[in-house]
Amino acid sequence: MRKLQILSTIIVVGGSMMLGYAQTTQPVQPARDVLNDMLKPNPASSARPLQPSAGQPIVDKSSGAGAVAPDAPTVKVLPEGSYIVDRVGRLTKTANSQGWEFNFESDGKALKDPPLVVLPNRNLMLMEDLLKETNRDLKFRITGMVTDYRGRNHVLFVKAVAEHE
Repeated sequence: MRKLQILSTIIVVGGSMMLGYAQTTQPVQPARDVLNDMLKPNPASSARPLQPSAGQPIVDKSSGAGAVAPDAPTVKVLPEGSYIVDRVGRLTKTANSQGWEFNFESDGKALKDPPLVVLPNRNLMLMEDLLKETNRDLKFRITGMVTDYRGRNHVLFVKAVAEHE
């Protein structure tokens, strides 16, 4: 009798376990369908990419009336993401001595290239170190990406090489 109770308990428990292991999930959705669902635009989402401001081109604040030289022409800001390739110039401290500017060598009289504020990176650090070591006013040939911030162009050096005189 005892064996019969144990056997019936095992059958009842085993049967209920089998029912518990029945498939409770939905069939697998193909990966292509999942990707298509993700790529569909969501009408509930109000996120929109930022658009450049329309209107007149922005004038560089360090040109025209903001320039040091009298009667300097006004110059438009270079577009965000453009590159300066192999231009020669000098690294100088900003007016408040808090940062660096790159002044183009070819800009002696035309004043068409206002100085660019330099964004800090390893290339700037190496240029600063070289200026400290030599204690001279060096010329550098630079390549860099231009950014635009509050009416001034900034440059992130990609390459910087000291020019030999």
